[in-house]
Amino acid sequence: MSAINTKTMRAVRYQRHGDWSDVLRLGNVPIPQPGANEVRVRVEACGLNPMDWVLCLGVMPASLPGGIGLDVAGVVDAVGDGVTGVKEGDRVFGVPNYQAHDTAGLADYALLNVWASIPDGLDFNEAAVLPMAVETAFRSLSLLGPSSSQTLVVNGGGTMVGFAAVQMALLRGVRVIATAGETYAARLRNFGAEVTPYGDGMVERVRELANGAPDFVLHTALAEGVLPDLIKIVDDDPRRVMSITDFDEHGLGVRTTGREPDLVPRYDALDRFAQLAAERRFVVPIARTFKLEEWHDALRLSASGHAHGKLLILPRA
Repeated sequence: MSAINTKTMRAVRYQRHGDWSDVLRLGNVPIPQPGANEVRVRVEACGLNPMDWVLCLGVMPASLPGGIGLDVAGVVDAVGDGVTGVKEGDRVFGVPNYQAHDTAGLADYALLNVWASIPDGLDFNEAAVLPMAVETAFRSLSLLGPSSSQTLVVNGGGTMVGFAAVQMALLRGVRVIATAGETYAARLRNFGAEVTPYGDGMVERVRELANGAPDFVLHTALAEGVLPDLIKIVDDDPRRVMSITDFDEHGLGVRTTGREPDLVPRYDALDRFAQLAAERRFVVPIARTFKLEEWHDALRLSASGHAHGKLLILPRA
């Protein structure tokens, strides 16, 4: 492992829990050293996710102080004990070990405990948008298990997890009906999905497209109060509805991706979908990039719900 480095780096962190706009600060901290089974990367791109706000609120188990930024692409510059198959100078993307350290991906350097190689044909920005969207969409579809003879509704086809899930399901030969706004409706149709808008009459529109009740619904939109309608779509069977968000406050009985028994993250899907992305057969769209100094503007846009694609922070820009 590399010798201890006393130099500092820039990182966005929170010292206490609360709303992101109240608790996050950009400051200088020591460059972290990789522990066992970790690699350190010089961050080239970091993607933002709704999970960043959740970390600030303290909902997820993590230490204080803590960092945000769970989608990272960069160049390995140090490796910890027990690491094999990767060396300094390799291009990788993955997930920071945010639960064990006081910084994460929104920094000049990050410690990853999950990573995959960036294939030829894929740049840092295109790789950095993949980890969370790919893992969540793949895990959700694996739990639901739609087959090529079945119909899946993706509620929120314009979210990045929904956008990824539509493509994954289509690659399996599943018939996909997506609810989405105009931003990505045309692209979803070009993939092969049938698309209908949100709003009044959605239940009837979806059931008409499906010629009755579809087999499953995957709920990826950050919207509350829609679960009763999604249950109606599948003939009032809540177990055929999977939500990536945990908004089942009223105990309707839907399944939630993050609360399934024996939950196992599906990072094993990263290599495959990175290769598909390099071959232009899979994509997570990028809406805008920011410099590290512009992190507050980026977080504000992310929290607004109007990003219309992934937002990236580029520390070296």
